[in-house]
Amino acid sequence: MKRFRKILVTSLLWILVLCFVPNLSQSQEKQSQRPNIVFCLADDWGWPHAGAYGDTSVKTPNFDRIAKEGILFNNAYVTSPSCTPSRNAFITGKYHWELGPGANLWSTLPAEHQSFIHLLANNGYTTGRTKAKTWGPGNLEEWISHHKAHPANQAYETFGDFLKTTSKETPFFFWLGTSDPHRDYKKGSGKASGIDVSKVHLFEHYPKSDVVRNDVADYYFEVQRWDSLVGSVISQLEEQGLLENTIIIMTGDHGMPFPRCKGNLYDSGVRVPFAVRWGKEIKANRWVNDFISFADIAPTLLEIASVDVPKEMTGESFVNLLQSTKSGTVDTSNRTDIVFGRERHVPAQEKPNMAGYPSRGYKNDSFLYIRNYQKDWWPAGTGELGNTNLPNQWYADCDGGPTKNYIIENKDKDEAHRKAYELCFAKRPEEELYDLKNDPDQVNNIAANTDYADVLKQMRLKLQEKLISLNDPRAKNPNFDGFDHYPYLGGGGGKKTN
Repeated sequence: MKRFRKILVTSLLWILVLCFVPNLSQSQEKQSQRPNIVFCLADDWGWPHAGAYGDTSVKTPNFDRIAKEGILFNNAYVTSPSCTPSRNAFITGKYHWELGPGANLWSTLPAEHQSFIHLLANNGYTTGRTKAKTWGPGNLEEWISHHKAHPANQAYETFGDFLKTTSKETPFFFWLGTSDPHRDYKKGSGKASGIDVSKVHLFEHYPKSDVVRNDVADYYFEVQRWDSLVGSVISQLEEQGLLENTIIIMTGDHGMPFPRCKGNLYDSGVRVPFAVRWGKEIKANRWVNDFISFADIAPTLLEIASVDVPKEMTGESFVNLLQSTKSGTVDTSNRTDIVFGRERHVPAQEKPNMAGYPSRGYKNDSFLYIRNYQKDWWPAGTGELGNTNLPNQWYADCDGGPTKNYIIENKDKDEAHRKAYELCFAKRPEEELYDLKNDPDQVNNIAANTDYADVLKQMRLKLQEKLISLNDPRAKNPNFDGFDHYPYLGGGGGKKTN
């Protein structure tokens, strides 16, 4: 009888093992099939400066390849046109105004906010980043002390060095960073490289000047260098047979470092190039007009990696856009508009005011609406030398460079130059409204035009609804000044240059 019981128990154990092993095998198979992820983020690379968007003066063959073999997004937006808050939104899957001091440039990331890259690492991904710029600028000491690692974990000199640490049985995430095309530029580098200066793309808010054209060409030169870096990563993935099971995202953190671009809520500041490639998992050669935000990237990648998306993430996954076979507008019920905003970029107001230039924007296919909460302040900072909070600053919310100098110094030359100065540096009204069909570069504010009174009211209400749903403190209190009291850890970026 005892022998019979022993045989019975042994048999039952074997049955349990046999039942469990296939499930374990399926789990391991699922784990190994999860895609690798390479996130390629440029510094100050804005829309529409890529060949895939029709800019024929800048050569971006690798971005164009990703778009052709994957999906080109026409309406990708950062939550804030400033480095630190833009990157914080990507890391946390939250809008920058939810992140306390993390909403400002040269700040930090409060320790209570999690990095989605750590969640990937906790769920079987090997993770890493370049030593070149990923998070920042700012100070992460408190965050690292709490989480025991950088938000993107270990840094490597090159992507190749990182690959040496990975296993083909384990999926990986790698953040490819760069300082290109951030200023400063080598003057004349664009023209010397063969870029046709006469054909560079100029936004309508710029005067048609050789100084401006050459400055843009120098910016293009660094965009092309960045594109080449991404190309080297694609080649390494191909050489190791990893390309087809790797998601590649290539984008920039906000607009280019020029007047009325970086730090501004127009398309020249908040709209960015964005393309995704994922082998046979997504239909190639598609273009998508749906609006996506940097806050949406984290939940998207977590869903793809079969990792639970934290409830506190306010960004929304766009996996459905990747899986669709359509071009044009895919999700007509959920992605027909977008919101963004800014707090302090640089303390550029007249001393002792250490605030930024608080504003929010709401955009759909037809109109752009902007609310400037402090219309008596300077959108690009004061131009009165000696009256700034930081030494030697001059219109400090705009990076120094030839275009900035030229527009300011020639503002009285003629009407075109005066308009360029007004658009880039003068004070702005409380509300701005732009008709995108007739004014794609957003230079003719029609908020005071009575013919658009109903549109203005509707856009104003839509912005408020969005901000309430996304936990923006300014939705309840337009005069909220909490962001202005956080320490600024940088030295300023608006010094006058020759």
